[in-house]
Amino acid sequence: MSLLSKIIRSNGILLHNLKPNQGGGGSQFLRQSTTHHFSTQSEQQQQQRFNQDRAVDAILRQPPREGSVYAKLYGIGMFSTKNDVISLLESCNLSSEDIKVQYNGLFLPVSMVLQFPSHSAYENAVRIMNRKGRYYYYKMEKVAPDHWGFDSYDGKVVLIQGVPRNAISEDIERMLSGCDFNSSSLRFIWRQNFSDSMKFAMVQFPSKVDAMNAVLEKNGSFCLNTQISMRVLH
Repeated sequence: MSLLSKIIRSNGILLHNLKPNQGGGGSQFLRQSTTHHFSTQSEQQQQQRFNQDRAVDAILRQPPREGSVYAKLYGIGMFSTKNDVISLLESCNLSSEDIKVQYNGLFLPVSMVLQFPSHSAYENAVRIMNRKGRYYYYKMEKVAPDHWGFDSYDGKVVLIQGVPRNAISEDIERMLSGCDFNSSSLRFIWRQNFSDSMKFAMVQFPSKVDAMNAVLEKNGSFCLNTQISMRVLH
């Protein structure tokens, strides 16, 4: 076997053994939005993209903070916000960065994971929940730090619902005309709902303000004569 054949065979084995990324949350969505074909990039550009991906992971997949206490909050509704929780637990020193929202397969919020700066802050939250939580139908329980390890959309990703089955990227971009968004981040997602399948679109915006402005301006617009709805994922 020639040297060239050995090299080709070796590379083929390596490619065969590579596994696809199984992550499906915010950081993968952001990484996909900055991905280009290999043939169009120089080595320097590829390194820059790699560094950007690592920065995205560092922001969205932040490790548990030493000394922090974690809890999961159940009973949140479709329109519950991080600010609602911060206001409820106003004396617990929480910020929006200390709260992550978990969604189910249909992108409905099912819980929030809270990161308290200390055990005393968590105990204070327990007292508040015992006193006020029943009025909000909230339930809070302490969880292990590894519950904090999932990705967050951080209020910069918008979910578009009711997308026509035959819609393509250009149709969504046309509907979002005038908004400041990352067109390369746009992707479609199919979800099964009972006996029918639903088509969603996801798109990333430069900031939380841009994402919210797009929802305020474009929610209820039409795509291929079908009315769509939009909401921000946190």
